[in-house]
Amino acid sequence: MSSQRPHLIVLIGPTASGKTELAIEIAEYLKSRIHNIDSRQIYKFMDIGTAKPSKNQQKKIKHYLIDIEEPINQINVKQFQEIAQKSIKREIKQNKIPFLVGGSGLYMNAITQGFFVPDVPPQNNFRKQLEGLGQQKCWELLKNCDPISTNKINCADQIRTIRALEVFYVTGQPFSTQKFQKPPNWKILELGLDRDDLKERILQRTRNMFLSGIVEETKHLISQYGCNLPILETIGYGEAQNILNNHLTIDKAIELTTTKTIQFAKRQKTWFRNKNNPIWLNNKNLLKDAIIKIEAFLG
Repeated sequence: MSSQRPHLIVLIGPTASGKTELAIEIAEYLKSRIHNIDSRQIYKFMDIGTAKPSKNQQKKIKHYLIDIEEPINQINVKQFQEIAQKSIKREIKQNKIPFLVGGSGLYMNAITQGFFVPDVPPQNNFRKQLEGLGQQKCWELLKNCDPISTNKINCADQIRTIRALEVFYVTGQPFSTQKFQKPPNWKILELGLDRDDLKERILQRTRNMFLSGIVEETKHLISQYGCNLPILETIGYGEAQNILNNHLTIDKAIELTTTKTIQFAKRQKTWFRNKNNPIWLNNKNLLKDAIIKIEAFLG
């Protein structure tokens, strides 16, 4: 393998599509470990709300890049990129095939496509000010300071608009001048997982989250880090916090979380269509189809 480009396998898909279960089956077949590329599962004490692989699943297959930091210490894409690349390179040195699994498209592509991203941490107060201005005004501001970015970012994409403004605010340089690609020298097979019944799966998983203790998990996070912990804005945790504050019933929280998660899954699928080109797996027999494609890839 040393004389060839290292092989790397990726499994991507929207939230609640069943990546964890399928990944474990694939890893058992390959006798490999899993690198979990998820922007929330990297934090400790956020197990239920992030649908983190269970302790039993982690005993069955070794998972890397889980529980690597406390929620109070947010890790940005640049930092995660560096941590993940070191972990992957260790696997390659051991003549293992790294297996990356996740739904965080930006984090995944930062690793597999070699995006350079500015090392600018979230500016929470500044973000709130921009959100208060509204997307249309933010878009006009971005046009003035970084017109190149407005050619690449959809005018309705609030998250990327605010991030571009945030980078300009901190560095004084347009976001568009601070991004480039240096793809790693890996041969990559990118598998995609999607489900026709994704909405039903999201509803069921949301119900399970609230029945399994996301409210208690949120209460613990607040007791440890305070109610203003930025990571509590993650879908599910914000609704759980509103239950604790008597602003929502559990039924209403489940309804709101389900709606937000479905919207999030749509954004993920749009990202994968526009930024990735995975080989989509046949839902009739996911494991068999994945193994066939992996065997062909490995030759």
